[in-house]
Amino acid sequence: MRVLIVGGGAREHALAWRLSQDSGVEIIGAPGNAGIAAIGRTVPVDPSDADRVVALAQKESADLVVVGPEAPLVAGVVDALRDHGIEAFGPSREAAQLEGSKIFSKEFMARHAIPTAGFAVFDDPDSATRYIQEANRPLVVKADGLAAGKGVIVASNAADAIAGVDRIMRERAFGGAGDRVLIEECLVGQEVSYHVVSDGVRFIPLAPAQDHKRAFDGDEGPNTGGMGAYSPPPVVTPGIEKKILDRVVQPTLRGMAAEGRPFRGALFVGLMIVDGEPLVLEYNTRFGDPECQTLMTRWKGSVLPLIQGSAQGDFAGLTPEWEAPASLCVVLAAGGYPGSYEKGTPIHGLDAASALPHVTVFHAGTALHDDTVVTSGGRVLSVTAIGESIDEAAERAYEAVEKIDFKGKQFRRDIGWRARSG
Repeated sequence: MRVLIVGGGAREHALAWRLSQDSGVEIIGAPGNAGIAAIGRTVPVDPSDADRVVALAQKESADLVVVGPEAPLVAGVVDALRDHGIEAFGPSREAAQLEGSKIFSKEFMARHAIPTAGFAVFDDPDSATRYIQEANRPLVVKADGLAAGKGVIVASNAADAIAGVDRIMRERAFGGAGDRVLIEECLVGQEVSYHVVSDGVRFIPLAPAQDHKRAFDGDEGPNTGGMGAYSPPPVVTPGIEKKILDRVVQPTLRGMAAEGRPFRGALFVGLMIVDGEPLVLEYNTRFGDPECQTLMTRWKGSVLPLIQGSAQGDFAGLTPEWEAPASLCVVLAAGGYPGSYEKGTPIHGLDAASALPHVTVFHAGTALHDDTVVTSGGRVLSVTAIGESIDEAAERAYEAVEKIDFKGKQFRRDIGWRARSG
C-alpha cells in the first residue's frame, strides 16, 4: 500500500513512522523532511498547491493521502483529492473552517451552546482599541485566520492588548489572517489538548495531552507552535473527560453535520479547564504538533485502520489501545525561534539519541545536505520517549536531548512539569 504524507513537520514524521510499521506500507513525503526520507521517499512539492498534490498522488498511484498541516486543509486539498477519486484523510475545506477562521468557530460555538469564553469581533483596529480601553482588564487578542500558532496575544493589561491589535491589524504581522480580530475574555486554568478522529458520523476519542506553547521555562516568553507536550495530563480526570465528550465533542460533530459540513479527520480541541469545567479555547482540524508525537508513540498496533477508516467514512467498530502509559516530547528549536533563526546548521548525535531504548526522534525542520542532516526550520526535532510514568518518559527524553547538538539549540527543560514529581 502506498501512502502519501502531505507536510514536512514532526507531526507528519510521527504519522509516517507509525504507518510505516504496517507490513507492505510504502511512505512518500510531500515535501517531507530528513526523517521521513529515512523511512520512505520525499518529493518537493508545496503542500497547499492542490493541483500539484493531486498530480503527485496520481503519478505515484497513492492508495491513501494523509494531509497533516492546517494550511492545505483550509486550502481545500482534501476536496481536490476526493474530487479525483483519491482516498484522503482530513476534513473538507468547509469543515476546516473550524480552524481556518477563529471567528467562524466562536460563532459556531455560540450557535450550538458549546462552552467557551465570552468574545467580540472587530474588523477595524480603532473599534477594537476602544473596546479594550473600555474593558480595561486581561483579554486575549487573536488573528482571525491561520498564523502558525503565533497569532494569539494573551494580554494582562489594556496596553498589551492594544499592542496586539496593532501588531495584527496595523502592522499586518500575519498578513490577511489579521483582516479581523477576535477579542476574548481571558480564562485562567490549565490548558489541555483533546483529540478525536471522526469518520463523519462516529468518532473515536484518543488520549488527552498537554502542550507547552511559551518559548521558555516557566511558561515565559513568546508563543510558539509548541515547545513540547506530554500525555496524559493528570488534570483530565475521567469525570472531566466525560464532560469534554458530552459537552464539546458530540455537539461539535452534530453541529457540523447539521450545518452541512460533516467532519472527517482529526479534530483537536484546545481547552481550558477552569474549576473542573472544560471551556473551548480553539478548534484545530488536524493532529496537534507536538501532541501527535506523544499519541503516536503511545499507540498500540496499527494506526492504519483509524486513518483509513476516517478517510473512507467507516471505522467498523475500531477501539484504540495504548502501548505505553505515558509519553513526553521535547522540541529542539533553532536559536532565535520563534523569531529569526539560522538554517543549514549540521545536527550531531542523532544516531546516539535514537539508539536509546524507548526513545524516538522525530524530524521537523531538517533537510539533507550532502548526506548530512542540517537544520531547515524553527522547530528542528521532537525528541519523544515513552514510559510507565511521566517522570520516566521525561528522564528518557532529556537523556536523548543531551546527546543531540547543533549550533543555537534551544529547548525547555520543564516539559511536563505539572505531572512530574521532581
